[in-house]
Amino acid sequence: MTAPVEDKKQDTVKDAPVKKKKRKKKTARDYMIELIIKVAVTAVVIIILITLVIGIHVNHGNSSYPMIKDGDLVITYRIGEPVEGDAVIYRQDGQVRTGRIAACAGDVVEISGGCVKVNGYLISDGSVFDTPEGDGITFPYTVPQHSIFILNDFREDLNDSRKAGATDLDDVEGKIIFIIRRRGI
Repeated sequence: MTAPVEDKKQDTVKDAPVKKKKRKKKTARDYMIELIIKVAVTAVVIIILITLVIGIHVNHGNSSYPMIKDGDLVITYRIGEPVEGDAVIYRQDGQVRTGRIAACAGDVVEISGGCVKVNGYLISDGSVFDTPEGDGITFPYTVPQHSIFILNDFREDLNDSRKAGATDLDDVEGKIIFIIRRRGI
């Protein structure tokens, strides 16, 4: 006796052809639109950086000579409060100037005998200078709130806080972070 032979049919599932979505070829117009969008976004980011985060200035004069010379390109960082010892760009009498912070709000500055003292401590920067009597402010000088006392690195130039008094923090353009020499390289 023979066993019935089962007809085993193998269920074969034929792969149904998958329709691939055809990508639309990019035209020159599509590439141009992408480029314009990328350039516009980049321009907006750069404008925001330049107006809110950094500042770019050309130094006029030698108030911070020898660190910053006349004609140098100076880049500043605008975020954060400047502290003692920082070189800054500030506005005074309608002009943009460079200088170094010697004292902050509440500090007592005294200049006598060619020395600068802040809160009774001598600032040792190797520069000896005098402020002519009767010209500018009287010492000891207490820096008002929301202000800083700025001295030029070129101490013979008296167009700084020795003559004009403390500079309001709103007049500070930013802390100098980068200098590009444009002359005398």
